[in-house]
Amino acid sequence: MTEIRFYHLQRRKPEEALPALLEEALEQGLKTVVEAPVREWIEALDERLWTYSDESFLPHGAARDGEPETQPIFLTTGDDNPNGARLRILLAGARAAPILEGQPTAYQRIVILFDGADDDARAEARAQWAELKAAGYAPSYWREGETGGWEQGR
Repeated sequence: MTEIRFYHLQRRKPEEALPALLEEALEQGLKTVVEAPVREWIEALDERLWTYSDESFLPHGAARDGEPETQPIFLTTGDDNPNGARLRILLAGARAAPILEGQPTAYQRIVILFDGADDDARAEARAQWAELKAAGYAPSYWREGETGGWEQGR
Protein backbone atom coordinates (compact mmCIF):
# COMPACT_ATOMS: atom_id res chain seq x y z
CA MET A 1 0.00 0.00 0.00
CA THR A 2 1.18 3.51 -0.76
CA GLU A 3 2.71 5.37 2.18
CA ILE A 4 1.04 8.77 2.62
CA ARG A 5 2.75 11.57 4.52
CA PHE A 6 1.40 14.98 5.42
CA TYR A 7 4.19 17.55 5.79
CA HIS A 8 3.12 20.58 7.83
CA LEU A 9 5.29 23.60 7.10
CA GLN A 10 5.62 26.02 10.00
CA ARG A 11 8.61 28.16 9.03
CA ARG A 12 8.91 27.99 5.25
CA LYS A 13 6.62 28.18 2.24
CA PRO A 14 6.15 25.05 0.10
CA GLU A 15 8.33 26.41 -2.71
CA GLU A 16 11.14 26.96 -0.17
CA ALA A 17 10.91 23.47 1.33
CA LEU A 18 10.41 21.57 -1.92
CA PRO A 19 14.03 21.63 -3.21
CA ALA A 20 15.35 19.79 -0.14
CA LEU A 21 12.66 17.10 -0.49
CA LEU A 22 13.52 16.68 -4.16
CA GLU A 23 17.26 16.49 -3.44
CA GLU A 24 16.60 13.73 -0.92
CA ALA A 25 14.44 11.85 -3.43
CA LEU A 26 17.19 12.06 -6.06
CA GLU A 27 19.75 10.78 -3.54
CA GLN A 28 17.45 7.81 -2.90
CA GLY A 29 17.08 7.19 -6.64
CA LEU A 30 13.36 8.01 -6.62
CA LYS A 31 11.82 9.60 -9.66
CA THR A 32 9.29 12.20 -8.56
CA VAL A 33 6.15 13.88 -9.86
CA VAL A 34 5.28 17.26 -8.34
CA GLU A 35 1.65 18.26 -8.79
CA ALA A 36 0.11 21.68 -8.27
CA PRO A 37 -3.48 22.55 -9.18
CA VAL A 38 -2.69 25.52 -11.46
CA ARG A 39 -0.26 26.11 -14.33
CA GLU A 40 1.11 29.30 -12.76
CA TRP A 41 2.44 27.28 -9.80
CA ILE A 42 4.14 24.85 -12.18
CA GLU A 43 5.75 27.69 -14.11
CA ALA A 44 7.02 29.31 -10.90
CA LEU A 45 8.36 25.96 -9.65
CA ASP A 46 10.05 25.33 -12.98
CA GLU A 47 12.03 28.55 -12.58
CA ARG A 48 12.68 27.97 -8.85
CA LEU A 49 14.17 24.51 -9.33
CA TRP A 50 16.78 25.87 -11.75
CA THR A 51 17.71 28.84 -9.57
CA TYR A 52 17.09 27.98 -5.90
CA SER A 53 20.81 27.54 -5.19
CA ASP A 54 23.99 29.03 -6.62
CA GLU A 55 25.75 25.68 -6.13
CA SER A 56 23.25 23.32 -7.75
CA PHE A 57 20.01 22.82 -9.62
CA LEU A 58 17.39 20.10 -9.74
CA PRO A 59 17.00 18.39 -13.13
CA HIS A 60 13.34 18.45 -14.05
CA GLY A 61 10.84 19.02 -16.80
CA ALA A 62 7.19 19.54 -17.61
CA ALA A 63 4.93 18.56 -20.50
CA ARG A 64 6.16 21.36 -22.76
CA ASP A 65 9.76 20.07 -22.49
CA GLY A 66 9.05 16.73 -24.16
CA GLU A 67 10.50 13.32 -23.32
CA PRO A 68 8.87 13.15 -19.87
CA GLU A 69 10.08 9.57 -19.31
CA THR A 70 13.66 10.88 -19.08
CA GLN A 71 12.90 13.45 -16.37
CA PRO A 72 13.91 12.54 -12.79
CA ILE A 73 11.43 15.20 -11.59
CA PHE A 74 8.27 15.95 -13.55
CA LEU A 75 6.05 18.98 -12.87
CA THR A 76 2.34 18.71 -13.68
CA THR A 77 -1.16 19.98 -13.00
CA GLY A 78 -2.68 16.59 -13.81
CA ASP A 79 -2.78 13.12 -12.33
CA ASP A 80 -0.34 11.76 -14.92
CA ASN A 81 2.86 9.88 -14.13
CA PRO A 82 4.81 10.00 -17.41
CA ASN A 83 8.24 9.46 -15.85
CA GLY A 84 7.24 6.36 -13.88
CA ALA A 85 7.74 8.14 -10.56
CA ARG A 86 7.53 6.28 -7.25
CA LEU A 87 7.19 9.52 -5.24
CA ARG A 88 4.45 12.09 -5.75
CA ILE A 89 4.46 15.46 -3.99
CA LEU A 90 1.17 17.36 -3.89
CA LEU A 91 1.07 21.14 -3.40
CA ALA A 92 -1.57 23.80 -2.82
CA GLY A 93 -4.64 21.62 -2.59
CA ALA A 94 -3.72 18.98 -5.17
CA ARG A 95 -5.58 15.87 -4.05
CA ALA A 96 -4.33 12.35 -3.38
CA ALA A 97 -7.63 10.44 -3.54
CA PRO A 98 -8.17 10.68 -7.32
CA ILE A 99 -4.62 9.45 -7.92
CA LEU A 100 -5.00 6.55 -5.53
CA GLU A 101 -8.36 5.56 -7.02
CA GLY A 102 -6.88 5.26 -10.48
CA GLN A 103 -3.43 3.97 -9.50
CA PRO A 104 -3.57 2.57 -5.95
CA THR A 105 -0.11 1.00 -6.04
CA ALA A 106 1.68 3.25 -8.56
CA TYR A 107 3.54 5.19 -5.87
CA GLN A 108 5.78 4.10 -3.02
CA ARG A 109 5.00 7.38 -1.25
CA ILE A 110 2.74 10.39 -1.63
CA VAL A 111 3.66 13.58 0.23
CA ILE A 112 1.07 16.28 0.83
CA LEU A 113 3.04 19.44 1.54
CA PHE A 114 1.01 22.25 3.10
CA ASP A 115 1.58 25.71 4.53
CA GLY A 116 0.60 25.78 8.20
CA ALA A 117 0.24 29.57 8.12
CA ASP A 118 -2.52 29.32 5.51
CA ASP A 119 -5.94 28.59 7.02
CA ASP A 120 -7.31 27.23 3.74
CA ALA A 121 -4.31 24.94 3.27
CA ARG A 122 -4.69 23.55 6.80
CA ALA A 123 -8.42 22.96 6.26
CA GLU A 124 -7.73 21.22 2.93
CA ALA A 125 -5.08 19.01 4.57
CA ARG A 126 -7.52 18.03 7.35
CA ALA A 127 -10.19 17.17 4.78
CA GLN A 128 -7.73 15.05 2.80
CA TRP A 129 -6.56 13.31 5.98
CA ALA A 130 -10.15 12.35 6.86
CA GLU A 131 -10.88 11.22 3.29
CA LEU A 132 -7.78 9.04 3.11
CA LYS A 133 -8.38 7.51 6.55
CA ALA A 134 -11.97 6.69 5.52
CA ALA A 135 -10.61 4.99 2.39
CA GLY A 136 -8.46 2.69 4.54
CA TYR A 137 -5.09 4.42 4.28
CA ALA A 138 -2.90 5.12 7.32
CA PRO A 139 -1.39 8.56 6.66
CA SER A 140 1.38 9.88 8.87
CA TYR A 141 1.85 13.45 10.06
CA TRP A 142 5.20 15.26 9.95
CA ARG A 143 5.89 18.82 11.05
CA GLU A 144 8.76 21.11 10.30
CA GLY A 145 11.16 21.15 13.24
CA GLU A 146 13.25 23.94 14.74
CA THR A 147 16.16 23.24 12.38
CA GLY A 148 14.04 22.76 9.25
CA GLY A 149 14.04 18.96 9.40
CA TRP A 150 10.94 16.82 9.74
CA GLU A 151 9.62 15.44 13.02
CA GLN A 152 6.91 12.82 13.06
CA GLY A 153 3.91 13.97 15.05
CA ARG A 154 0.77 12.34 16.30
